[in-house]
Amino acid sequence: MKLTSLLGGAAVALALAVSPAYAKNTLRWASQGDALTLDPHAQNESPTIAMNLNIMEPLVRSDRELKPEPALATSWKVLEPTVWEFKLREGVKFHDGDTFDADDVIFSIKRAQSKNSDFKDQIGSIKEVKKIDDHTVHLITTGPNPILPNQLLTIAMMSKEWSEKHDVVEVQDYKNKQETYAIRNTNGTGPFKLQLREPDVRTILVKNEDWWGVKNHGNVDEVVYTPIANAATRVAALLSGELEFVLDPPLQDLERVKRTAGLKVLKTPQNRSIFFGLNVGAAELGSSDVKGKNPLADPKVRRAMYQAIDIKAIGQKVMRGDAEPAGIIAAPFVRGWTKELDQRLPYDVDGAKKLLAEAGYPNGFTVKLDCPNDRYINDEAICQAAVGMLARIGVKVNLDAQPKSLHFPKLAKRETDMYMLGWGVTTLDSHYVFSFLAHTKGTWNATGYSNPRVDELTEAMEIEIDPEKRDAMIAEVWKILKEDNVYLPLHHQVISWAMRENVDLPIIANDQPQFRYAVMK
Repeated sequence: MKLTSLLGGAAVALALAVSPAYAKNTLRWASQGDALTLDPHAQNESPTIAMNLNIMEPLVRSDRELKPEPALATSWKVLEPTVWEFKLREGVKFHDGDTFDADDVIFSIKRAQSKNSDFKDQIGSIKEVKKIDDHTVHLITTGPNPILPNQLLTIAMMSKEWSEKHDVVEVQDYKNKQETYAIRNTNGTGPFKLQLREPDVRTILVKNEDWWGVKNHGNVDEVVYTPIANAATRVAALLSGELEFVLDPPLQDLERVKRTAGLKVLKTPQNRSIFFGLNVGAAELGSSDVKGKNPLADPKVRRAMYQAIDIKAIGQKVMRGDAEPAGIIAAPFVRGWTKELDQRLPYDVDGAKKLLAEAGYPNGFTVKLDCPNDRYINDEAICQAAVGMLARIGVKVNLDAQPKSLHFPKLAKRETDMYMLGWGVTTLDSHYVFSFLAHTKGTWNATGYSNPRVDELTEAMEIEIDPEKRDAMIAEVWKILKEDNVYLPLHHQVISWAMRENVDLPIIANDQPQFRYAVMK
């Protein structure tokens, strides 16, 4: 079957058409879902970050092993317990020719801390950014912060002048679908420039010949991205030669790709955990037949739902062995993870039924599960499997699977009773999980969960410099969260990238391709 027929539309077929003649090496790639926005501070979502950080840059970036390395800052050091000095790279130009300097850093960090920013929890400890000279800034924190460089890894620097010119000083209000110039236009300092942006159709990036790191740039001149929701279509495009790279090949086709001459598959454990979140904070669930109270607020109900999920069956039948069962919502990459913590509660249908009866729900109850269908590996299929498993204990789950562009605003608006989410930990530190997902004010805490001790420890560990004391705080929070079961852990993802043999693109555990590394032979 021809790809154009599979795609079912001229617009997407055009997206895979031959690129302009000037491009010597064009890398055409696809995945199931597009970046949500090009405003770099509006959505802390991995594919969105990945797209933006090929165009824009942070002060400190992740290398291919996820370790911090210099980007727009060449060095950093602690001057006082609450003062970090960052030396900025000289001679850096934005894509419009404007010079990058300390004023842009001050502007960008303040912007990333503002109301609509999805990164404000990440850099909440920064109290002030002080300009020392054009290429030196001091970041003053509310207390000693041992992980500040790691917290800057995804904070993109924007041009203050460009942002003022185009009226994008304020971050896009993504959850309310605000339209701004910054969601389709960019002005970064990174290795690629944005040439064309057609959301959900096509995005074209071209090599920035004036990039400060161009000497270490791969040899890709142009990157053409096409979101293709249908898994079979993505594989067909790769097999036919219309794509060089597929970020998320379907698990059932991996062996076929491996056996195909000229193609290869790369695989690695991912720094991402998949789980269900439960609305424990509402007095009554909007989607349930239980009125006047919230069954999910009962710890026995949450434990029953956890123990009704047969994660081994999901791992074998849905994930085809490419997933690691999870006992906490953080992968082994993350500081604070231990093998003991990652042990799951036993799968126990009879025990789960007994717990439900003890909680006063011998006949179960109904609830709606919100699930993305274009974000995680086999996300909708996982949700479908869980629906069947929960039905065995009387919990009747109505599944609502939608594209991530519709799914994530539900979480942001707190319009969900049960939902799937996957969480990668940029800083490789448990504080990142707690601050976003467990703290009462966490921007991704759509559960309504509020525990004063968790809040206290989350805030304290950000400014604790004694490693032993800090690790003890992290361990205590994990113990609390594990006992409370507000989040039902499923598994840690294992990712596979499929590409042509002539493409050398290192697979990275955050599932974010960095095309500055790409070499086409």
